[in-house]
Amino acid sequence: MDSTPEDMEATASFTYTIATMVIAFALGLLIAFTYMKTHAKGKYSQNFTLTVIMIPAVIAIIILLVGSSVARAFSLMGIFSIIRFRSAPGDPKDISYILFSAGAGLACGVGLMSHAVLFTALICAFMYVLSVTNFGDKKTYVKQLKIVIPEDLDYQGVFDEVLLEYTSSYELKRVKTTDLGTLFELAYVVTMKEDANEKEFLDELRCRNGNLNIVLSMNAEKADY
Repeated sequence: MDSTPEDMEATASFTYTIATMVIAFALGLLIAFTYMKTHAKGKYSQNFTLTVIMIPAVIAIIILLVGSSVARAFSLMGIFSIIRFRSAPGDPKDISYILFSAGAGLACGVGLMSHAVLFTALICAFMYVLSVTNFGDKKTYVKQLKIVIPEDLDYQGVFDEVLLEYTSSYELKRVKTTDLGTLFELAYVVTMKEDANEKEFLDELRCRNGNLNIVLSMNAEKADY
């Protein structure tokens, strides 16, 4: 029995849909792999990674289903209007990967397969190069310095000489008593010089505070003053 033109068109349409889904899924995998490789210290969410993989295929099939039908478009808008997404705020870079995945899926859905592949490959390559070169990273870091001193030591200016040598800026944020008032704890915000040796810095501070506790925190932005 010979195939009718309608059957041939349906087969071609089905084959095209399968090809679109496969390409979109492959692009999602490439984007997810790039996301994992460029994320800070590998601390990424598995759920987010799987979402990045699915988005291009989902967007592509939505575009295929809508086609040029205005009625379908309005129906999908009604469906999405009742969906509520609940997730904790994440890294701003995560949002860019969501848009990246959506863009790849959109290109696949409208039939621009070669454009989708080129777009995805170039963006992934750019992101990987930026990650490897550590583009935009700070050359100096703001840190929190806590120094414990005996109560009989006048802390005003006692550490200034050392701080001027090893930091580009510093500010005393808090002074409090500890150990039933027998000790003082000084909390500074310091910006270390690029070539500063932190061990030598701490050693010189220890010589001036009687070898009591000194804490140099890596991230002053999360410090509690």
